[in-house]
Amino acid sequence: MADTQRLDQWLWHARFFKTRSLATKLVSQGNVRVDGVKVSKPAHAVRTGVTLTFPQSRRVRVIQVDALAERRGPAPEAQALYTDLTPPEEKKEKPPPNPKFEGKGRPTKKDRRNAAFSRMPPLD
Repeated sequence: MADTQRLDQWLWHARFFKTRSLATKLVSQGNVRVDGVKVSKPAHAVRTGVTLTFPQSRRVRVIQVDALAERRGPAPEAQALYTDLTPPEEKKEKPPPNPKFEGKGRPTKKDRRNAAFSRMPPLD
């Protein structure tokens, strides 16, 4: 096995993107950093030990490459290719429960309608 691999191919093998063309598009747009340096060529060589930083679904992922892949295998095999260094997300507070509903079973249509109208601002 070679000691380097294409960046877009590795991202696809590690299952960060559903298709290789999506990985290629992200790299081509310049949204991926390899060891802190922006990369815009999908054929950029990746080797073990480098750190990748890229956006994925509303968060920025920080990944350390631990191994190179020969194929796109199942998820456990893909997760063995990297170490996730992404800081954990901050938890958002849950909205307060509906004060109109007493919690006795499922709310009726009337309960939901009353709750919706109680949240509406008054008309002037």
